[in-house]
This record gives sequence, structure tokens and C-alpha cells, in this order.
Amino acid sequence: MMVNSGCSRRLLSVRQLAAVGMLSAITMVLGLSGFGFVPLPMAKATVMHIPVIIGTIVEGPVVGILIGLMFGLFSIFQNMVAPNILSFVFLNPLVSVVPRVLIALTTYYCYKIPLGSENWRIGLGAAVGSLTNTIGVLGMIYLLYVADFAAARGISVDAALAVVYGIALTNGVAEAAISVVVTIPVIIMIRKVRRPR
Repeated sequence: MMVNSGCSRRLLSVRQLAAVGMLSAITMVLGLSGFGFVPLPMAKATVMHIPVIIGTIVEGPVVGILIGLMFGLFSIFQNMVAPNILSFVFLNPLVSVVPRVLIALTTYYCYKIPLGSENWRIGLGAAVGSLTNTIGVLGMIYLLYVADFAAARGISVDAALAVVYGIALTNGVAEAAISVVVTIPVIIMIRKVRRPR
């Protein structure tokens, strides 16, 4: 990817492009294999957003945005080829793509807050990025498809808010905790491997 400005400066380095490809592929493998979902009482918690968080903290927000974009587009693809009763909501990029791109921005700016230790900032970025995914997706579903969501779940529109809130609370806390627990050691390991000897 070249910047058209008369110079040969790259927008992304080879290492960053490799990170986008590798972490996007991990997201897709998690989705296709089923390992990207953790069964919970009300729904399945996802860990497919963790590569977005890791890519953002290790390589910066542009890399994270591209991984989030791939995550969102893959979500559309998955719901086209293997539909379920709620697949119609994920065919809308406002539900499936926008929140996944925003993961990178919220993760990056929370990680950059100059407070606490490096591990604390990684954990904060991971938690906020994870909550961005949960709240963004469920919030867009509620705003755009509350009546259709209620009909698909066989509940009243009035009950839909309680169901969405319950899923957000259950999944949001679990996904954020998993993100923190996984992200901190992975990023520490990546940085140790890259450290000049």
C-alpha cells in the first residue's frame, strides 16, 4: 500500500501487513472452527475480537482497524453461508462491521492513557475494546432491529430490552475478562520475542 505523494513512504510496513494477515486469519479460524465461541447460559461469548485488540496494541490503530474490518466482513460472510434466526441483523455492516472497527480505536486510546503500569494499560485497553464489541453490536441490534429481534426470539418488544441488557451483562463481563486474561501474556510474549538480544 503506497502513499501517492511522490515519495516511496509506505502506509504500512511489511511487518504490519503480515500482522494484519496473520491476526485476521486467526479470527477466521476461530470462527470456522467454533473455538471462537464460549458457551454461556444466555448466549455464546466470543473471543474473535481478541486478535483485533492484540494487533492494535502491538502494531497500532491502523493495523487494528484493518483486522477489525476483516472480522466484520467475515461475520457477514459467516451469516450468509451458515444462517441462523438472527443472521439477518449481521448482514447489516452497521451491526457487523462498524463496532468491530471501533474496537481498535477504543483499545488504542485507552491503552495510551498514561496511568499505571504497562500491564494495567494493556488490560484496560483489552477490557474497553471487548466492551466496545459487545455494546456496539447489541446496541445496533436494539436500535435498528428491536421488533425483528423480538419476533425472532419469540418475545415482546418490551421484553427485548431486558434480554439485550442481560446478554450484554453476561457476555460483556465474560468477554472482557477473557480478553484481559489472554491479551496481557500474549503481548508480553510477543514483546519478549521481538526484544533485541
